[in-house]
Amino acid sequence: MTAAAHETHEFRTEVQKLLHIITHSLYTNREIFLRELVSNASDALDKLRFFQSRGDTVAAPDLPLDIAISVDKDARILRIADTGVGMTRQELIDNLGTIARSGSERFMAEHGIEQGLNGTPRSDAANADGDADGEAASASAASAASPASPASSAPTDAASIIGRFGVGFYSVFMVADKVRVTSRSCQPGAAAHVWESDGSGSFSVSGVDGGSGADGGNGAGAPARGTVIEAHIKEDASEFLERHRLESIVRKHSNFLPFPIMVEGERVNTTPALWREPKFSVTPQQYEDFYKYLTFDAAAPLETIHVSVDAPVQFTALLFVPPRGQELFGMGRDRWGLDLYVRRVLIQRENKDLLPEYLGFVKGVVDTEDLPLNISRETLQENVVIRKIGQTVTRQVLGHLEKLAAAGADRYAEFWRSHGKVFKLGHTDWTNREKFAGLLRCNTSHHDDARGLSSLDDYIGRAREGQKDIWYISAPNREAARLNPHLEIFRKKGLEVLFLYEPIDEFVMDALGSYKDFALKAVEHADAATLDAFPTVEERKEAEPLAESDAAAFDALLARMKELLGDKVTEVRVSHRLSDSPACLVSPDGTVTSSMEKLLKVMQRDESIPKKVLEVNRDHPILRNLLRIHKADPADPMVENATLQLFEASLLLEGYLADPHALVGRLYGLLEQAGGWYAEVRKL
Repeated sequence: MTAAAHETHEFRTEVQKLLHIITHSLYTNREIFLRELVSNASDALDKLRFFQSRGDTVAAPDLPLDIAISVDKDARILRIADTGVGMTRQELIDNLGTIARSGSERFMAEHGIEQGLNGTPRSDAANADGDADGEAASASAASAASPASPASSAPTDAASIIGRFGVGFYSVFMVADKVRVTSRSCQPGAAAHVWESDGSGSFSVSGVDGGSGADGGNGAGAPARGTVIEAHIKEDASEFLERHRLESIVRKHSNFLPFPIMVEGERVNTTPALWREPKFSVTPQQYEDFYKYLTFDAAAPLETIHVSVDAPVQFTALLFVPPRGQELFGMGRDRWGLDLYVRRVLIQRENKDLLPEYLGFVKGVVDTEDLPLNISRETLQENVVIRKIGQTVTRQVLGHLEKLAAAGADRYAEFWRSHGKVFKLGHTDWTNREKFAGLLRCNTSHHDDARGLSSLDDYIGRAREGQKDIWYISAPNREAARLNPHLEIFRKKGLEVLFLYEPIDEFVMDALGSYKDFALKAVEHADAATLDAFPTVEERKEAEPLAESDAAAFDALLARMKELLGDKVTEVRVSHRLSDSPACLVSPDGTVTSSMEKLLKVMQRDESIPKKVLEVNRDHPILRNLLRIHKADPADPMVENATLQLFEASLLLEGYLADPHALVGRLYGLLEQAGGWYAEVRKL
C-alpha cells in the first residue's frame, strides 16, 4: 500500500450508538473536551520521555516537549499539537477507531508497568503524584519537572500515564462537526498519517504526501514527530475559537501539567505544582504565593500543611489554614472542600469527601495516584480510595493542629478565634473524638476577661483535689454567665466553670460526655452533696439560722407560693446552690439544661414556657422579710406580688419571659411602696 493510500472504515453499529452517547450525554460541560485533548497530548509527551529515559532513539530528538494550541477563526479550526510519541497508521486505527480502547493502558501492559489499586498505574516512588482527568492525562511522578522548569530535565516515571478508558478523545465531537488527526510516530523514519471523521458512521485513514513537517506541527503539513488535532468547530461552539476562553479552560483544568502549554504562542501554565515538590525545596514565599493564587486571598496563610503519603493510598496534598474564617451561616457556606487532582489534572473543585465539614476552613489540593474514575471522568466513584484519602488527610490536619497548639498558646488562639465556630462541628466525628476534644478551647471563670482561652487539659490541670467533673454553663456572654445564679455555689467552692457562648457548644459537650477521666456536666445539674464535699474558699457572712418555729413557717410559705403559682411550676423548694440570689429555676428532670431546652423549642417552633422547679434562697433578706409578712397574714397582697416577681425575674434570667409588661408594672408598684416606707423610716 502506498503512503498516500486512502482507506475508509465503518464504525460498528454498537460503536456508533456509544459514540452518540459519549458526544451528547456523557459530559455535562462541553469545555471538558479541551481538558481531554490536552491530557492526551501530555500523556503522549510522557510516553516519549519514557523512551528517551531508556536511551531509545526517537525522531527529531531536539524538538521541545510541549503542547501548542492555536486557532484559525476564518476556517473555524482549533488545533492542538504535541511533540510526543505520535502514532503509526495502525495505532491511529486501533486507538481512534475503537472506542474504549486505551492506548495508554496497552502501552503500560507492553512495558510491564505495574498496576496499582483498582487497576490504576502505581509508581514505585514514595511520593509519586500524577495528573489525570483527561482521557489520557499526563504528568510524571513526584520527581517530574514542574511547569516552571524544563520538562526534559526531569526523570521519567511511565506510571504517570493515566489514560484508561479510551473515550475522552471523542468528547471533541461535542464541539466539532469534523476532526482531522495528523500524527507521525517517534520511530525514526516513520511516515505521517491522517485520521478523519465527522463522528457519525465512519472514519478514514490516509498517508501524507510530501513535507517533512519540520515545523513540529505548528504550521502546515505533518509534524516531524507527534500529533496535531484539527477540530472544525460547530456554529454553536464559537466560544472555543476565542483565545481568552481557551486560556481559562487550560488554567482551570490543566494548569499543573509538567509540559509547557502554549496558546497562540504564549505559555499559559506557569504556576508550578508545588505539592509534588520535596518540602525542603519549597520556600515560605512560594507557599504563600501558591496560597494566594489558589484562594485569591491578599493575606498570607496562617498555617501550611504539605504532606506526601504512600500508604494506605498514594497521594500528596498541599493544604492551607486561612488567616480569617468564613461565616458559618453566611453567603457561600457551602463553598468548602479540597480541589482533587489525579496526576496534576483537575478532577473536581471543592471535593467534600476529602475533609469533614468541621475542617472545611482548610483550603488546598490533593493529588493521588490510586483514584479510579468513572467513564466520564466527571463524577467520582464511591470507593474505598476516596474514604481512605479523606481519613488520612483528616488525621494529618488534626495532627498539625495539635503541634500548633503545643508550640504556642497565642498562635493557636489566633487560629481558634478565626475558625473555632466551624471546628466545633466536629463533635460528630466519633473516630477522632479524643483529638477533637483536646483541640477545643473555651473561656472560663479562671480568666480575667472574655478573650482568655483554655483547653480541657488546662482545666483538668487546675481542678480541685478530688474533682471528677468538668463543669460548664451556657450564656450569651461572660457577664451573663458570671451573674447566673447557678454559678454562685461554684464561686463559693472555688470550682472553675467553662463558659459556653455559642448555641452549638452544648451539643459539643453533650456529644463528648466525658474527657479522659472527667465527666462533662452542666452547673444546673450539680449535686449538692458533691459540691458540699469541697471546702469553701470564698468566706462570707452567713445569715442567722431560722428558729425551729420559723423553719416550719417557711414550709408553709413554700406551700403558699406553690398555690399562688399553680401549674406554672412543678414545685417550690429550698435551694442549696444559691448564696447571693433570692431564687432560680431548675429543670425538674435534671437532664436537659435550660439553654438546650430553649434550642430544642426553637427547632420545634414551640413558644410555650416549660414547667420548672422554683428554688428559693431561704437565707436571702427578701425571703426572710416575706416569711415575716406571711406569718402575720398569709393573704397579704405583698406575698402574692413578691412571689410572682421572683418567678418572672427567674424566667427573665432564663430567657423565657416573652412579655415583661406585668413584671415591670409590678416592679413599679413595689418601688412606689418601698419609696413610701423608706421615706417614713427616714422621716423625710
